[in-house]
Amino acid sequence: MTLLLPAGEWTGVTPQSAGWRFLSFHVERFAGADTRHTDGEETAIVLLEGRCSAEVDGTRFELGPRAGVFEELPWTLYLPRDTEYRLEGAAELAISSCPAEQRLEPVLQRPDEVAVEVRGAGNATRQINNMIQPGFPAERILVVEVLTPAGNWSSYPPHKHDEDRPPEEVVLEEVYYYRAPAPEAFGVQRLYSPRHGIDETWAVRDGDLVLVPYGYHAFSAAPGYDFYYFNALAGDRHSMAASDDPSLAWIRATFAETPKDPRVPLVAA
Repeated sequence: MTLLLPAGEWTGVTPQSAGWRFLSFHVERFAGADTRHTDGEETAIVLLEGRCSAEVDGTRFELGPRAGVFEELPWTLYLPRDTEYRLEGAAELAISSCPAEQRLEPVLQRPDEVAVEVRGAGNATRQINNMIQPGFPAERILVVEVLTPAGNWSSYPPHKHDEDRPPEEVVLEEVYYYRAPAPEAFGVQRLYSPRHGIDETWAVRDGDLVLVPYGYHAFSAAPGYDFYYFNALAGDRHSMAASDDPSLAWIRATFAETPKDPRVPLVAA
């Protein structure tokens, strides 16, 4: 299975292409107007840049403007399954979806409603933009943005979510979609699992995508450039429960006595 998808060599991820059960994901630059349907999947539309509207069952939802992922917080529109909607505007969109049994209600989350979290400490300080998370009225889909200052680590200590043993851990399929402020900028993504016989480390750049079907994972932004990544996740349970690599879990306990990086948050409301 190919887990690193370089920019320009991928157009989207589906359960069929990824070899998993639920999650679909793509990024598109949209201009104009288009009528679409969610079919049997709940769908999260996240505005990365620009401005657009979505008309859903006679209600018009406005997303944006957003100058970019390094400048402003996100707008997120949740759409339930079996929903027709009409998009209009000029925008870059991250669209995540997965099958759902329930038909819930559309929800627009504005930037001032995003729960911004400064997580970690020291050179593992990063910004989390919590969008569709447990407690949000969705069935399976989860979306979050992470901003990592230059030289820092995130998704750290390395953690995994590939065993169903709630409440400590649940099984989640996940994508990492990276954005960087310059083409020469790069980060490092590690994914490893003794149980699955994998240990990979990749240099990742603007527009790359990594699939995380299992295993511990952690990311670092090389010095000089801040990094952004978008996580979409889906599984049987609407939970973010994960377990740390036991050999590195002790690092989490040091965060309480280590100062946070004063550069974070990188983007505020």
